Amino acid sequence: MRGAVLYGPGDVRFEERPAPTIIKPTDAVIRMSAACICGSDLWPYRGISPFAEPTPMGHEYCGIVEEVGNAVRSVKPGQFVIGSFATSDNTCPNCRYGYQSSCVHREFITHAQAPVLRVPLADGTLVTTPEVPSADLIPSLLALSDVMGTGWFAADAANVKPGMTVAVVGDGAVGLLGVLSAKQMGAERIIAMSRHDSRQKLAREFGATDIVTERGDEGVARIKELTKGLGADTVLECVGTQESMMQAIRSTRPGGYVSYVGVPHGVELTGQELFFAHVHLHGGPAPVRRYLPKLIDLVLNGKINPGKVFDLTLPLDQVAEGYRAMDERRAIKTLLRP
Repeated sequence: MRGAVLYGPGDVRFEERPAPTIIKPTDAVIRMSAACICGSDLWPYRGISPFAEPTPMGHEYCGIVEEVGNAVRSVKPGQFVIGSFATSDNTCPNCRYGYQSSCVHREFITHAQAPVLRVPLADGTLVTTPEVPSADLIPSLLALSDVMGTGWFAADAANVKPGMTVAVVGDGAVGLLGVLSAKQMGAERIIAMSRHDSRQKLAREFGATDIVTERGDEGVARIKELTKGLGADTVLECVGTQESMMQAIRSTRPGGYVSYVGVPHGVELTGQELFFAHVHLHGGPAPVRRYLPKLIDLVLNGKINPGKVFDLTLPLDQVAEGYRAMDERRAIKTLLRP
């Protein structure tokens, strides 16, 4: 089969790769209903995250089970499944605490921009839908595999509660779905930080009540102005840079919560500033598996439509153009059709 392989900065190729097969008895092989490109894929694409050799790409997935290993019990061929970017046995102590993305047997999915995918630890990683969904639901179900699950974790980790004022740093797919998640959790005021008209429009559609275009210290000042000098009750950091992290911490009121779900690059925090900030910090790789059953239910019942973050759809063999479009900010998120 053919799939996406990153050779170097800006160099994505769609080329022949070995077709996935069952390797371990706990594996499943699925035929992809759709794939996509993640904002975190842009770090290596831009040369910011180094890699030593040509690397198969993609970690978001949903599709139909084609084959399972002889130890798999919870899924079977013909079922539609969604899984996390991080595999999990869903039985180890970390999984039982709800942190499946830190499973002691975790593997990271890395070959999903392809027509077929092998998923290790299938029983603990994959979640089935009651029946094969209609085509119009595929984008929203695919979003659950990472960006919606990560946005939900951002709001959950930031302790979003009804009536709160929430600020979201980052207007990529995760930040926008953080807005949607905060709205679902009952936030009264949601401040989205964005400079881009199309993203501002989607943020408002998802529930944002205010838009802040300023960044850095000016962004912090604007948040303080909107909150009578206090800062937001909770702030969701959905980028992963030094500026975004400090903007999040400094925009939070004393006693408030900061979640951080942007993959960090060059982020360094000083003990002195953290000490006097008086905020709670919680984040990391989102335990998507914890939330999948609830999020699937919300999608199937029409309560959320996270698939709206896909504003570009391309055939899988045009994956390189999908990367270019996201890199140049011509697209929020690219959906790829096998």
